Amino acid sequence: MKDFLLAIFIAIGYTGIGQCEDGRYQDLIFPSVSVESNIVYGNNINYLGVDTDLSLDVYTPEGDIETLRPLIMFAHGGSFIGGSKTGADVVPFCNDFARMGYATASIQYRLGIPFTFELELPATEAVVRGYHDMKAAIRYMRKTVAEDGNPHGIDSDKIYVAGVSAGGFIALHLAYMDEDAELPEILDLTADGLTGGLEGDSGNLGYSSEVNAIVNICGAIGDAEWINSDDEPVLSFHGPFDTVVPYGSEQLYLFGSIPVVDVDGSATISDRADEVGVLNCFEIYEGQGHVPHVDNAQFYDTTRAIMSSFLSHLVCPEIALDCEYSEVIDLSISSISSSTWR
Repeated sequence: MKDFLLAIFIAIGYTGIGQCEDGRYQDLIFPSVSVESNIVYGNNINYLGVDTDLSLDVYTPEGDIETLRPLIMFAHGGSFIGGSKTGADVVPFCNDFARMGYATASIQYRLGIPFTFELELPATEAVVRGYHDMKAAIRYMRKTVAEDGNPHGIDSDKIYVAGVSAGGFIALHLAYMDEDAELPEILDLTADGLTGGLEGDSGNLGYSSEVNAIVNICGAIGDAEWINSDDEPVLSFHGPFDTVVPYGSEQLYLFGSIPVVDVDGSATISDRADEVGVLNCFEIYEGQGHVPHVDNAQFYDTTRAIMSSFLSHLVCPEIALDCEYSEVIDLSISSISSSTWR
C-alpha cells in the first residue's frame, strides 16, 4: 500500500509543480534524473587535423511534466588537454540542477594542445575551439526545439552556461568575446578547425548562440575590458590561492611552470562587472586553491547553493537576488517518503 500511494503521489501530485513554485529552481524537488548520453551536436577538425564528432549528454528530471525548462549547459575543466563531459567537476551539478527542475547538458569539446614551450598561440587556439564548440552546442539545442519537437523540454529563451576551469574560460569568452575585433590577432582564422569567425564552423548555423547568463568556476578571460554594461550577468567562484588559473590579473602557467599568456581571473572580472554595472556575484573560496568543490563537500554545497540562488532569480525575477549562501533543501520524493510514508 505504501508503494502504491507513493506511485500515485509521483504520478499526479509531484509532477504538477509549476514554474517558480514549491522550491523549483531553488531546492532538490525531484528524486531522480534521466540521462541521454552521447548525442552528437556537431563536428569539426581537432588540433591534429582530424575530423571529430562532438557530443553532449542531457539530464532531465524524471516525472516532470513541465515542457519549457530553463537549460544549463556545462563545460568541464582539464586545461584544454584533458577532462570529460562525465567528469566529477560537472556531473554532480548536472544531476542536482536537473533535480531542481532544470534541463542540464554537459558537452564534450575539442581538446588538445601540442607540446611546446611557446604556448600562447596553441593555448589561444584551444580556447577558441572550445568557444566555437559551445556555441554549436547551444545552437543545436535551439535547433531541437525548432525542428525536432523539443525532445528535452527546454525553454530556448532561457539558456545559461556554466564552466569549470577551462570550461570557465569557454563560458566567459562565449559571453564577452562578442566582437570580431576582440578575436586575438595572433590567430589564423583560416586554419582548419578555426574558421567561421565568432560563430565558428562546429555546426547548426542559422540558430542563435546567445545565452542569458554565465557561471564561471575558477576560469579567466583574455581581457576583462571586453565586459560592457549591456552584457550578460555573471556569477564567479575562485580561490585566492589558485595556482592553476589566476585569481586576479596575472600570467597563466601550464603545469605551474610553463608561461602561457596574461589573463584576467575572477577577481578582476568581478571588479570590471561592478565598474560597468553588469549584474554579478562573486564568491571567494577563502583560503582555497583550484576547484575545491571537486573533492570538498562543503565547497560543493556552497557552490551549488549560490548557483541556485543566482540562477533562480534570473529564471524567476520575483525571487530576490541573493549572492550569499542559502541552504539547498532536499524536498524530493525520496525524502518525503522516508519521513512521511513510514
